[in-house]
Amino acid sequence: MKMAYSRAESFVGHVHRHPARLRYEHGATRDGKLVYVKARILLDGGAYASSSTAVISNACCFAVGPYDCPNATIDGWVVYTNNPPCGAMRGFGSVQNCYAHEAQMDKLAAALEMDPVELRIRNAMQTGSRLITGQAVDGPVPVADLLRSVKAMPMPPARTLDHLDLTQMPGGVSNTTHGEGVRRGIGYAVGFKNVGYSEGFNDYSTARVRLSVVGGRPRAEVHTAGADVGQGLVMVQAQIAGTELGVRDVVVLNADTQVGSAGSSSASRQTYITGGAVKTACEAVRERVLALAESELSGLGRGEAGSSGSWRLENDAIVSGDGNVVITLATLLGEEVIDETREFRPRRTARLDAETGQANAHMQFAFAAHRAVVDVDIELGLVKVVELATAQDVGKAINPQAVEGQLEGGAAQGLGLAVMEEIQLKDGVIRNPSFTDYLIPTTLDMPPVRMDILELGDPNSPYGVKGAGEPPTISSGPAIVAAIRAASGRPLVRVPVRPHDLVDT
Repeated sequence: MKMAYSRAESFVGHVHRHPARLRYEHGATRDGKLVYVKARILLDGGAYASSSTAVISNACCFAVGPYDCPNATIDGWVVYTNNPPCGAMRGFGSVQNCYAHEAQMDKLAAALEMDPVELRIRNAMQTGSRLITGQAVDGPVPVADLLRSVKAMPMPPARTLDHLDLTQMPGGVSNTTHGEGVRRGIGYAVGFKNVGYSEGFNDYSTARVRLSVVGGRPRAEVHTAGADVGQGLVMVQAQIAGTELGVRDVVVLNADTQVGSAGSSSASRQTYITGGAVKTACEAVRERVLALAESELSGLGRGEAGSSGSWRLENDAIVSGDGNVVITLATLLGEEVIDETREFRPRRTARLDAETGQANAHMQFAFAAHRAVVDVDIELGLVKVVELATAQDVGKAINPQAVEGQLEGGAAQGLGLAVMEEIQLKDGVIRNPSFTDYLIPTTLDMPPVRMDILELGDPNSPYGVKGAGEPPTISSGPAIVAAIRAASGRPLVRVPVRPHDLVDT
């Protein structure tokens, strides 16, 4: 069966991000150390539950941001309404609260007359820090390093009134003030969230890997149910199989559940979980290949080939420790087929205690920081995002170009939420169900993005990978809004920021 939505049906039938109302109170010492955070978070879930309970759980778990805070009281609600349904969307609960806790950190810095980045660094989580749920965060926690990195990046050239390029002004050539009312602002934000399923949900993926000789060459076939929705999972599976089995011909079969489940393409989990399943299956195939080679060559005297314990698969052959070919895979396998199916399961999580809110509820955490530079025409209420800078720990960049694409794409979504994307509702009816009226960023809206991609490695994951797709959306928007505040002097307590939020009407 195949079902296709029209654009208007997609606006009504697909879940959207939860609209949120958030109220925060921060307390700190005079030297800027957080003492407590109180927060009330209210999410509009729409007419159906979808994944609302998990979204509000995330919103509460990460309500304080990536900061050490000894005391926190977080009250969260998600409610049924007569609006269209809301559910999982990139960032999954952490996007809404990042706008709130980062605005609070800027207000706190101003009250303390501190640099806002220095205040964040002073309170930054480190390896071993505990979430407000009591869970200790293991592995690298480079919050302070990410902030220092984006702050140290070169600034874009200063704007001058001489030789203005009107296409680069807020509003483009329609900006009739020609820059006289334009002010530049700089803003920072840092955010984090969990990767993968949480709170005791059974997270796993299954992979089947088949090694055979086709047309005289060894070929690896990879079969999973992992859906590639643009994040590059097909290429990642091919890269893993090619690396582990040392073959150049790798075919990734169409995804389906005949091989078993891979879970959803959500929660930044597929490279970690399905990639882990492919790696595990490849390791099983490799063990059988080496055992076969040991058996076949046992009577030939292995002195020239070295010890079988140092053999590895490389360039379609088995090679010795010194790089000499022991035997080609095509010769070894002949008509034999080696086929292995394996599951990969990450470390288990636990449900939050209903009374205390405490548990080791998450398996991995991902962090990102952004700096935004914006120009704001304070007379017309127009905004131009001049540049974004970001730093993020991705654990291990399996495909560096795809990682860069994720960081850019996530930042584009953050920009859209900050300054243009908004579903207009009246009496539960969507009034702008098309891209004519619902605005999304285009290439003309997207600024250059400076990147510092860290590969610090997670000790619990295959190759040390971390989910990378969601953090760029979490902190990019709050950084943009912070920069607009700095340029306009306005408090800006809602998003997206509209022209009439920036000028007196």
